[in-house]
Amino acid sequence: MWGRLSRMIRSFVGFFISVAEDPELILQQNIRDMNDQVPRMNESIAMVKANVTLLEKEEAKYKTDLASLTSKVKAAIQANRDDLAGSFALQLEQLRGALARTQGQLTTARAAFEKAMTVKQAFMREKERKTQEALNAIADYRRAQWQKKVADAMEQFEVAGISQTHDEMVRKIEEMTAVNEARMDMALGNVDQQKMKIEEEAEKIQADELVKQFKIEMGIASPQAAPANAPTEKTIGGKEPQRTS
Repeated sequence: MWGRLSRMIRSFVGFFISVAEDPELILQQNIRDMNDQVPRMNESIAMVKANVTLLEKEEAKYKTDLASLTSKVKAAIQANRDDLAGSFALQLEQLRGALARTQGQLTTARAAFEKAMTVKQAFMREKERKTQEALNAIADYRRAQWQKKVADAMEQFEVAGISQTHDEMVRKIEEMTAVNEARMDMALGNVDQQKMKIEEEAEKIQADELVKQFKIEMGIASPQAAPANAPTEKTIGGKEPQRTS
């Protein structure tokens, strides 16, 4: 009893382990994990880019304030207000120091952003390579599984058991084909081939005559008498054909 229960437990454990170690499932999960990393990477890069944008705005503001203070210093000097000029000059020096620090931070932030983009490009290339490699491996795995099923089926396949039925069905189809071909030949033989040819010739003569009448009405051709040696058309009952005016 305990032996049977132990074997049953081991079989269940083995089943779950085999399912968990399915190569196709693992590769598909790897692809999902790589795809999940892309949004997190984009978020980090966006934060770096935002820092660059803020520093660029701060730099632009410092430059604007610097130009304004420079103008104020010059205006104070021209107005003989050295006291104001000195005050503005001190503010100008402080602003220049802040601008220099901001520009240094901006240089570092831009370098960090470029490095982050380089890392992302390398990651995306590696991601695409591994994804394609995984998809190819999955396709090979599925093909191998299908080949295994075919091989298993072929090992259990017995040709001798169906040979008699196969030959019988082939012979029956050949007999049906021969009978249908004979019926088709008989059906075609019952058609009056001569009558069909006469009707086709009559339609051709009628079409030629209509074209001729159109040409005369359009002035392209003029009515001419039929040549003396031209064959006369015969109609049913021996009557002469009516001439068109």
